[in-house]
Amino acid sequence: MTTQDHILVVDDDPDICTLVSDFLEKNGFKVSVAMDGKGLQEVLSNSSIDLIVLDLMLPDEDGLVLCRNLRSRSNIPVVILSAKGGEMDRIIGLEMGADDYLPKPFHPRELLARVKSVLRRARTQPEDSLESEQNACYRFAGWTLDVPTRQLYSPSGDKIFLSGGEFSLIMVFLNYPNRVLPRDQLLTFAHGREIEPFDRTIDMQVSRLRKRLQDDPKSPSLIKTVRSVGYVFSARVERGEPVS
Repeated sequence: MTTQDHILVVDDDPDICTLVSDFLEKNGFKVSVAMDGKGLQEVLSNSSIDLIVLDLMLPDEDGLVLCRNLRSRSNIPVVILSAKGGEMDRIIGLEMGADDYLPKPFHPRELLARVKSVLRRARTQPEDSLESEQNACYRFAGWTLDVPTRQLYSPSGDKIFLSGGEFSLIMVFLNYPNRVLPRDQLLTFAHGREIEPFDRTIDMQVSRLRKRLQDDPKSPSLIKTVRSVGYVFSARVERGEPVS
């Protein structure tokens, strides 16, 4: 890392906070800790944070509500770390805007790997074939994606905040429109890793992206499902100068 990334760990368990912060600091990160939602807001108001590790079961606020509120006004990546480890909990967490979800109990090295992966996705990498489009603006079906600001604009002009995972996924679709993309290829392009058996990450992120694009999941017009294969982005895409 050329600069020290600042991670905010939000958990009401002092032992978890100590374990995670010590491990991340040993691996080159700057770490701040908050025990509840109020503490999270205080840190955000006084510090520049690159990623948030967020527990869902906090004493003052629901972690899912915090995640949703964060996503409505910020693009800071969020990795949920929670004892609620069921598949539906994970789906809901990702739908609320989290970039990744790791159930407790967990191995610190796996958390470290998830944090590094999410940070890589959240950054603009000029050497990457997709991220080299960093000074472009894409227009499709009345929507506009301004790449330099990672800002999505609806046909009515409303700003739609995207998580790091959502941004990576829509960039893949915009670079490969009207082409059937298998799930494993989408996962590799968007997240840089191979698909695992029963891995539903792409399906969940497609579901979230459809909601952002107001694309009816029962009869989608933009992101269409190709049964047993993957997805196709069915729109004419135009590239132009950035909005900003």
